[in-house]
Amino acid sequence: MKELLPLLPRPSRYLGNEWGTVRKDPAGLRARVALAFPDLYEIGMSYLGQKILAQAVNERPDMQAERVYAPCQDTAAILREHGAPLCTMETDTPLAQMDAVAFSLTHELCYTNVLYMLDLAQIPLHAAERLDGDWPLVMAGGGACFDPEPLAGFLDLMVLGDGEVVLPQILEHVAAAREAGTPRAELLRRLAALPGVYVPSLFAWDGPGLPVRPLLPGYERVEKALVADIEGAPFPTAPAIPFGQAIHDRYTLELARGCTRGCRFCHAGMVYRPVREKSPARLDAQLKEAIPATGFEEVSMLSLSTGDYSALEALFDTTFSRCAAEQVTISLPSLRVGSLSEHIMGRIASIRRTGATIAPEAGSQRLRDVINKGVTEEGLVEHVRTLFEHGWQQVKLYFMIGLPTETDEDLDAIAELCVKVRDAAGRHVKRLQVTAAVSPFVPKTHTPFQWDGQIGMDEIRRRVYRIKDALRPYKRITVKFHQPEMSFLEGVFSRGDRRLGPVIESAYRKGALFSSWRDHLRLEPYLEALSEHGLTAAEFQAPRDENAPLPWDHLDCGVSKDFLLTERKRALEAKLTEDCRYGACRGCGVCSHDGRESRLAQQAAQAEIHPRLVFARRDQEGAPAGEPPDAGLPDAGKLDAGRQAGQAAPKPDLSERQAQYRIWYEKRAEAAYLSQLELQSILERALRRARFPLSFSAGFHPMPRISFGRALPVGVESLAEWFTLTLREDLAPERVLQALAAQMPAGLAPLRIEPMGVLERTRQAVRESFLVRYSGSAEDVARWQGHWAELLTRESFVVQRKSKNGPKPTDVRALVAEVRLDGPDGVRLTFDWSGEYMSPVNLVRAVNEPITPLAAHLLKVGQEFPPA
Repeated sequence: MKELLPLLPRPSRYLGNEWGTVRKDPAGLRARVALAFPDLYEIGMSYLGQKILAQAVNERPDMQAERVYAPCQDTAAILREHGAPLCTMETDTPLAQMDAVAFSLTHELCYTNVLYMLDLAQIPLHAAERLDGDWPLVMAGGGACFDPEPLAGFLDLMVLGDGEVVLPQILEHVAAAREAGTPRAELLRRLAALPGVYVPSLFAWDGPGLPVRPLLPGYERVEKALVADIEGAPFPTAPAIPFGQAIHDRYTLELARGCTRGCRFCHAGMVYRPVREKSPARLDAQLKEAIPATGFEEVSMLSLSTGDYSALEALFDTTFSRCAAEQVTISLPSLRVGSLSEHIMGRIASIRRTGATIAPEAGSQRLRDVINKGVTEEGLVEHVRTLFEHGWQQVKLYFMIGLPTETDEDLDAIAELCVKVRDAAGRHVKRLQVTAAVSPFVPKTHTPFQWDGQIGMDEIRRRVYRIKDALRPYKRITVKFHQPEMSFLEGVFSRGDRRLGPVIESAYRKGALFSSWRDHLRLEPYLEALSEHGLTAAEFQAPRDENAPLPWDHLDCGVSKDFLLTERKRALEAKLTEDCRYGACRGCGVCSHDGRESRLAQQAAQAEIHPRLVFARRDQEGAPAGEPPDAGLPDAGKLDAGRQAGQAAPKPDLSERQAQYRIWYEKRAEAAYLSQLELQSILERALRRARFPLSFSAGFHPMPRISFGRALPVGVESLAEWFTLTLREDLAPERVLQALAAQMPAGLAPLRIEPMGVLERTRQAVRESFLVRYSGSAEDVARWQGHWAELLTRESFVVQRKSKNGPKPTDVRALVAEVRLDGPDGVRLTFDWSGEYMSPVNLVRAVNEPITPLAAHLLKVGQEFPPA
């Protein structure tokens, strides 16, 4: 696949030579797995689950995990045109030659992309077609596997729950089966004994209204795999660092897993129970390793409800100073109202203030009680007011529409709450912006609302427009809403059964791909496929009978069906169920499941009694009579004074300049396909890993002082690239060169270093020399070489090239200063940029037209600067 890189759009998506990638000697490997993410590279590289699985497998010396992502459709067309299969990134191995392919299923709209990737890999789509032959084991894991029936016919197995322990066990069985020649059917029966492993072919289903039947005695239900103690579980502190801009381009530190808040619509909150936390000492050690190992500029402290981490205050204080000294920002996603103390808010604000996100989910208190959100309007407004006081100016509020029992009065309450949030900002908030993000409710399996219906697209639009109309008179409030078609489709597959397998395949054949992308979603292929198979969307979106079997009843997430029914009854009565970490156990079943003992009481006892918990509990219980809204919260002025008094030394001046260097480097092999923007990010992180005292620009978003030479076109190699670097200390040039060389990814190697004046301005080259190597028949190569000799005989050679203002005539002859043949297949060119610049790639193509990108390879060999 990599031989086609010159033809591929965004080729950096397929390189596989990022910093942090793992490569091993194939001779010592017993099993290799392709961790497949059914979306684009920049989405998949943001997914923590894949990084954890890669760490778990790669810790084993006899196993290797490699990555593969869904290529864009233009790339897929090129692969098909050349008969090239989809390959792994690290070793360019066709997926069909791997021992296993493991998909991450994070949502239902990626199902057609799973078939797309198997098809591109030239692997049979149906599990039954892979029983014979040397095909890889095709499996999946992730949150969507708790109702995987629509994909049952395509996957050999699925893993329910935590995968980092069971995946290496699966690969051990696969390796042993290959070595012993064990038939696949027998291998699947053995794998069924592992925790969390669901083998769909070992169950049968006779149709709607009937339960799924087990075919293997003793294998009647599949219990999820659970890592009871995540403290010592595999976790990456030096993951592969993405090229380009990943959606979440930062280091993610997992604080805890699971949530017991009990929101009745939340699938993750139910299936990932119980809550398991890492100790502050363990988290601090992981962060201490990760910052110098990755060079990331941002750290995200992640869990389903980060603010509920029992030692958040102490952890934040421990990590804040280290991150601030490194110019590393901290983000705390997944925060509930009142879950941050003013102390933490103040410290975050001192580094960087981006927009704040809050999820009240419903506008009225009645409906928030129905869904067990545990948030009061007073608490929410007070939380927002505190954010504004600490300098935040943008707030996004997440709401759902179509929740069970919702009325128009609840919709009007959404608009009213948005206005109250806006009005909580004082006059000092100059750039105030409140955004209401509205998404339709989609019933999910293993939740109290799994029996409820979903509203249709017309009703979704009516409710959205009611909210928009109510907010139209108010300035500084905008409404954004989730695409109704997307939610409609999600609702078909989120509670689907095996009848939808043929629908997914038909929709894929009709071109349905990347359906979670707004600009790619097409509903027609799915509707046509449903109709062709005698189905309608309504039968999957309709309410379910509480007494009827469900297609996922044989899959056990640990939370009992009786508990879900009880919670549904409490929802219809608008009764709250308190968080069992701090209140009574409601008997969901997960803590005592399979003989385990609950750790929740121990975690609650260890929780710090600080303003975060006081505020959160008051949010649930209501403030004591006569207590002011801010009672129990620390005084911000006192906190600031205390911090100032405790400072041992003033902060260093990060904008100081003591030394400047020009560093020359080469850009070879796969690194040639990195864009200038990607290269800048790579170098910045390499410099951070080298622990240099970087000089930063002033302003709200300080950036390292680095400047580059003229951008090299993507796909062109070079022996003569450079950038300038400014430091706060004058370091020995050779020390700088050696330290940087140890931190550069493959293909990028520093060659030499030149000290410069601290304030010396950089100059761009006026001449650049390139070596062009041609690939093709002797006749073609001779013709292309002859084009250059002919060019020298002409006074001018004008071509039209694209510019921002339309076609622009350019005299190519005036840009060519020197031409020399270089062997039987090459030509050495010197271009003069003193008057005008043109991409060397486009210049070569203009002279040698017609020629394909595969036929001409460019290598920059030198630069000349104007006199000082």
